Amino acid sequence: MKGIIMIIDGMGDRPIKDLGYKTPLEAANTPNMDKLAEIGINGIMDPIRPGIRAGSDTSHISILGYDPYEVYTGRGPFEAAGIGLDVIAGDIAFRCNFSTQDENGIIVDRRAGRIREGTEEIAGSINSLKLEGFEDIEIIFKESTGHRAVLVLRGAGLSDKVSDADPKHEGKPPKEVVPLDDSPEAAKTAAILNKFVKTSYDLLKDHPVNLKRINDGENPANVVLPRGVGAVPHIVPFGEKYGVKAACIAETGLIKGIGKITGMDLIDVEGATGGIDTNLENMTASIVEVAKNDDYEFILINIDGADEAGHDGQMEEKVKFIEKIDAVIEEIMKIDDIYFILTADHSTPISVMDHTGDPVPIIIKGPEVKVDNVNSFNERAAAYGGLCRIRGSDIMNILMDFMNKSEKFGA
Repeated sequence: MKGIIMIIDGMGDRPIKDLGYKTPLEAANTPNMDKLAEIGINGIMDPIRPGIRAGSDTSHISILGYDPYEVYTGRGPFEAAGIGLDVIAGDIAFRCNFSTQDENGIIVDRRAGRIREGTEEIAGSINSLKLEGFEDIEIIFKESTGHRAVLVLRGAGLSDKVSDADPKHEGKPPKEVVPLDDSPEAAKTAAILNKFVKTSYDLLKDHPVNLKRINDGENPANVVLPRGVGAVPHIVPFGEKYGVKAACIAETGLIKGIGKITGMDLIDVEGATGGIDTNLENMTASIVEVAKNDDYEFILINIDGADEAGHDGQMEEKVKFIEKIDAVIEEIMKIDDIYFILTADHSTPISVMDHTGDPVPIIIKGPEVKVDNVNSFNERAAAYGGLCRIRGSDIMNILMDFMNKSEKFGA
């Protein structure tokens, strides 16, 4: 038997007045998810703990059975690993946004118009940059998907005890990066980042890609905002922890990085953007192909578009994307001899446009699962299911028990 966990990033939500006080998941037409609920066991899940606003990184770490309070040092290392950078001990890594800054130094678009093209050329202007006064520090910079990128600082005397440059909201200038302790290493790293942000604007404001974007009426990607700093963590490999060979099918560098750092094989999918425009046909084909591959006993799947719609406050787009996901579920349900878990990593309500601590629905379908009386998949219906309310850290224990991979605790 194989185990599959499919995580629809940010799928959870809250009741919306314009949807008749339904959530997007309740409002969406999802016959296949509903069928899955009917033949599976349902519940609600707190990715970390009740009320904790989980990030996509910390929630995935928890769902995979690792304690995020022990192994999570920041998002940057996972992003870096996920896009193919070989980070080493001592590296300080950041996730970054390509953003739009106006002539007054104000961030007017944190995601640079959801830029999709030209980021490789922009990143090439920054990679291997030498900052005045810090020539001994190697700067490694690479684009990820969409507006996302990664910065790695390599050299002596660095620290991950620094704040973010991202103001989190439009209408503000980049935040001044400050040291979070009294060490000279933190002070040095903060100074490097502040100079890096300023230099990125000077380099990118007249970049050909950005001049073309401006000419086309699009927001330029003319500044880089580092955030999510972290040092590379030590994590027990997933295969060693559970005794299974695992693959990761994901769209974003962050989730790929979690897969890579935990020792999973990464499966690249052409056209997987991490947005509502992602190529779901290719994602589906890849999932089915890997599920039929006898080399893998476990597959982690992440699809990100619902989260993007939630962050952008796009109610109709979130409903429509969930309906598109339902077609993916239809094909997965045709795969024999699997335990299939469908859930989300957190809620991203339209009303909040950010992650919240609301629990998310979860289904487990497979042989000998005790089917309950729930016959639709959504936040409210799932609360009546036989799984009751669990935490993300429970999922792998439950799955391994179903797959007969767990060991007895005690005599």
